[in-house]
Amino acid sequence: MEVTFALQKLAAYKPRQTRKSKETFDAGLVQLERGAYTAKDEAGWDAIEKLALAALDQGNTEVADKCIRILSDKFPDSPRVDVLTGIRMEATEPPEVALRYYDELLQEDPARAAIWRRKAHVLRQMGKIDRAVEELSAMLDTFYTEVEGWLELADIYVSCQQYTYALQSLSHALLLAPQNPSYFLQFADTAYLAEDIPLALKMFLQTVDMTDDDDGDIAPSDTIPTGITLRAWFGVKLCTQKLITEPRAATSSASHTPAPATANLSALDNLSTERLRTAYLDLKHESPPTAEGDLISAMTPLVK
Repeated sequence: MEVTFALQKLAAYKPRQTRKSKETFDAGLVQLERGAYTAKDEAGWDAIEKLALAALDQGNTEVADKCIRILSDKFPDSPRVDVLTGIRMEATEPPEVALRYYDELLQEDPARAAIWRRKAHVLRQMGKIDRAVEELSAMLDTFYTEVEGWLELADIYVSCQQYTYALQSLSHALLLAPQNPSYFLQFADTAYLAEDIPLALKMFLQTVDMTDDDDGDIAPSDTIPTGITLRAWFGVKLCTQKLITEPRAATSSASHTPAPATANLSALDNLSTERLRTAYLDLKHESPPTAEGDLISAMTPLVK
């Protein structure tokens, strides 16, 4: 695994007891006990790292410690092992211990973005939101191109309902990664929370445009929307309904984004309805609700 990408994944790690994590743990444990990882070169060492994280997900610190010892012996000066060691501390040690560890690493080498982010993560878990924001902001002043850092900063602002700051952070992510539709979707969701409905609609439509396959053999209108595309169409529907039922929303855009003209708004509303009904029929194998409110309610759990 490419080192920078691996460090970004470690920096973003959050414990999760999912089925996929359990499967990674079970399969990795077999390979660990057989010593099979040594015959797979880089892929084998990557597998040990993944097993360590999966072990922490499952609360098995014994296996995690064994993996970290193996990696530390093989790569004694590895930045990835340093981050992994910190994540292990976060699992069972008081947060102050992990913070001291991260501070020591940053004193040795301040140019370690992954350590900055782990430190901010610990501060956030401690409820020290202001300090977490300070750490991430300081990191981003130095490492502007750390897209995941901007996303994490935006997530903190959203959790505090500071949507304007969240949108500012997400704007940087869009500048750095303009081809990633998931970032546009996150921006659109945040704009909707900020009640800037025209801006949210614009960004939901941008997400649709990025994810619908215009170059395919089938016209987008004849396809079944799934994944990000479906989530974006759901957002379009929420926005068009808001603009139709609450006309004041069209003139209260903090970003001064113009709302569509009435005819275009009606066309977008009808199109989003059709897209959601198509997706509902495919997912549930039954006729979708006919009432607007019932359709939105029925689709809500399907797009989470």
